[in-house]
Amino acid sequence: MEFHLWKQNSTGARLGEIRSPHGVVSTPVFMPVGTRGTVKGLTPEDLHSLGARIVLANTYHLWLRPGADLIQTVGGLHRFMHWDGPLLTDSGGYQVFSLAPTREISEEGVAFQSHLDGSRYFLTPERAIQIQEALGADIIMCLDECTPYPATREYVQASMERTVRWAHRCREAKTRKDQALFAIVQGGMSTELRHACLERLTEMDFPGYALGGLSVGEPREAMLEVAAACLPQLPVDKPRYVMGVGTPEDLVELVGLGADMFDCVLPTRNARNGMLFTSRGRIIIKNNQHRDEDMPIDELCTCYTCRHYSRAYLRHLFMAKEILAYRLNTIHNLWYFLELMRQMRRALAAGTFKEFRAHFYQLRQV
Repeated sequence: MEFHLWKQNSTGARLGEIRSPHGVVSTPVFMPVGTRGTVKGLTPEDLHSLGARIVLANTYHLWLRPGADLIQTVGGLHRFMHWDGPLLTDSGGYQVFSLAPTREISEEGVAFQSHLDGSRYFLTPERAIQIQEALGADIIMCLDECTPYPATREYVQASMERTVRWAHRCREAKTRKDQALFAIVQGGMSTELRHACLERLTEMDFPGYALGGLSVGEPREAMLEVAAACLPQLPVDKPRYVMGVGTPEDLVELVGLGADMFDCVLPTRNARNGMLFTSRGRIIIKNNQHRDEDMPIDELCTCYTCRHYSRAYLRHLFMAKEILAYRLNTIHNLWYFLELMRQMRRALAAGTFKEFRAHFYQLRQV
């Protein structure tokens, strides 16, 4: 993997490019989440038409079902899911974090109970790398301990130090030269511990770095404070990835702080729940006010859904629990997120990001 930084403005916002074995990705970029090797309701052709250039898949879920060995046998995850663009796989650390009642963390790794059938698994840093090498993604992630919020300083420090040790073990375990291994900066809401983690990880010279442990229940202000303290300290010549974030407003603010990569289930999950994103804010399509609205979700949107279907029809589909509702809503929400990133890249290229940000918020006040 190669990363090229083309431009950086006075606030730290960056325009760049990632070159991977499966293609070029312009940054800043939003990665649709394909947890089980699929972005729910969409085909790879749909993703290409929306402008998606890189997709995230979930190590934990693919390990449990259908199994990394099976995927490797059929030629790797790209072939298995019929996606010819770049892929990023997470390490499973966040999913293990979410299984708190049924998991036990030790220095060696994490023992947990499958959410599928209750069977026991043991995930180590070495095993996380082995699984991701079998899957064959372009970018893979170190196994980290995702620190909960709130937590005592003692717990956060111990968790952060374990994450650093696990990152070293992941680096030693990696064998494939065609995959880029990213380290994950932890440390809770403590900027002091975050900086300590960051310094030790950057000494290991990973190809990219991520901020993990955000969007785990902390106030938005705390998340932005941590990002503002950490992003400028990460290597200038490496991609900066903020994991699991976030809302359109989060993306705009974090791009302004110098983040390059994002993923979040928000556009796809909310689409299935009937929350749709627009340039003027969010709408809940089941609300009665949309019952007879012969207008698109967003009059400024040019996605397939907005070009062909009214709010009234989309509400009808959603209330009737028609499968098409989830598909059309997902197409719109993902287009909105991907178009937002395209607009930010254009503004960065033109040197007008400050004006873009002001217009973004101005539309929400109308």
